[in-house]
Amino acid sequence: MREVSKSIGNTIRGFRKNKRMTLVELAKQINKSKATVSKYEKGEIVIDIETLYDISEALDVHIHKLLYYSEDSLFQKEECHIPAFFFDLSRFYAYIYDGRIDKIVKCAFDITSKHQPSTFNIMMYMNFENYENYTICENTYSGLISHHDALTNIVLNNRDTKMEQVNISILASFLDSNTKWGLFTGISSRPMMPISFKMLFSKKPLDENKELLEQLKISKDDIRMIKHYNALSVI
Repeated sequence: MREVSKSIGNTIRGFRKNKRMTLVELAKQINKSKATVSKYEKGEIVIDIETLYDISEALDVHIHKLLYYSEDSLFQKEECHIPAFFFDLSRFYAYIYDGRIDKIVKCAFDITSKHQPSTFNIMMYMNFENYENYTICENTYSGLISHHDALTNIVLNNRDTKMEQVNISILASFLDSNTKWGLFTGISSRPMMPISFKMLFSKKPLDENKELLEQLKISKDDIRMIKHYNALSVI
């Protein structure tokens, strides 16, 4: 339980500092003492669910961003089909290159619970500063990940912008490897338009170097395939 409390407390501290809010200011908003809020952030006392909702409202973040998700496997004891790439993973990572801002955008995924056989609830955190506090991010999405014989599909909705739905397709996830390519399709708000990106999935965080950036950019081979199929495809 202490690990859970420390993780939640560290996340709360990160969001509070990101909003430039003092302990006193947060304590006042949730009707607690400064000492109590400090102990919450240090993981020294357990936060009850009502207080957690109060903190979520005070920090203006969805409560899902404050919750703790274990990295222990969800699948080892489940009687369901899990492809090799995702087997024994409850957290994984993904990367796209966004030409509008000329940078790599990193994402973290948490598989939180079973929805039905071979389908699980999932959260995606997009565009965060560091992996330790990945829930402090620009956009948070929730939805489902579904595994099929030849394909894994992820369907997500933006928690703050309800009209935005994201679809991700990952081909041949039954083949095991450290990384896997996928196609990300969604809606851009700057400017407003449908978009698709190559998305590279990884079991572990990757170095955001020049080599990764070049992999994520649309290449000459990608353009050749686009001309051939008249569609963006990632194999």
